[in-house]
Amino acid sequence: MSDEPRLPAAFLQPGSSSFSEFLAGAAPELLPSRRALPQGHAADLSPHATTIVAATYPGGVVMAGDRRATMGNVIAQRDIEKVFPADEYSIVGIAGTAGIGVELVRLFQTELEHYEKIEGITLSMDGKANRLAALIRANLGLAMQGLAAVPLFAGYDLVQDQGRIFSYDVTGGRYEETAFHSVGSGSLFARGALKKLYRDDLSQTEVVEVVVQALYDAADDDSATGGPDLTRRIFPVVHLVTRDGGERMPDAAVAEIADRMIAGRMTRPDGPAAQLTGGDRA
Repeated sequence: MSDEPRLPAAFLQPGSSSFSEFLAGAAPELLPSRRALPQGHAADLSPHATTIVAATYPGGVVMAGDRRATMGNVIAQRDIEKVFPADEYSIVGIAGTAGIGVELVRLFQTELEHYEKIEGITLSMDGKANRLAALIRANLGLAMQGLAAVPLFAGYDLVQDQGRIFSYDVTGGRYEETAFHSVGSGSLFARGALKKLYRDDLSQTEVVEVVVQALYDAADDDSATGGPDLTRRIFPVVHLVTRDGGERMPDAAVAEIADRMIAGRMTRPDGPAAQLTGGDRA
């Protein structure tokens, strides 16, 4: 038998708890940001994921995404998944170039798992948010060529005992959001719906209904966002995170909420109205 180790020396040396930093030194060609692209604008050559919404509620945070991916004026995929668990207590949703976004999520998941194995503890919520910001910043070169991916990150902070939401820009800028947020092409319309329907005392069932309503309103005004597909039974992906960890809401449960919502839209196409408080009605 050969005395040569099975793994290269770089894999056997102590080093950084950051997997992306390790990869940058050991095999930089595997990082998405290190891949050379020909000159030109590549945005129209790949599918784009669209609208992601998130909202906190007493005891947790929810994130939901529609299922449509577009390529120019064409529907590239009707059942893409855009919301993923990052680790046990956090979730990440992608908007922008779908392929880059999915690869970024996989790298982020590995980054968090690698840190936990090296350090023996999990990163704090702020630490996770900062690590994701660094990965986005490393993709700036591709973003300048049209291959931008801008995630939405959320999770349950065990120290602060509450759900938290973070948004980003293509340069890796990190911003903590209050109560709710949305990203993607339909985010303007989804955020408008969230402003009217959100309350800080919503139950878990109610907050899921609110984010599904917001996605429906986004699809109503944004052609790149897909609404519930009743014929194919394709509904939004919904993830919940609480102190007990994260889980994906069963498709059957989301379908039940969507069916009930659409039945209501038959008599009120613009959806539920926000409750007004104070003053006299005109």
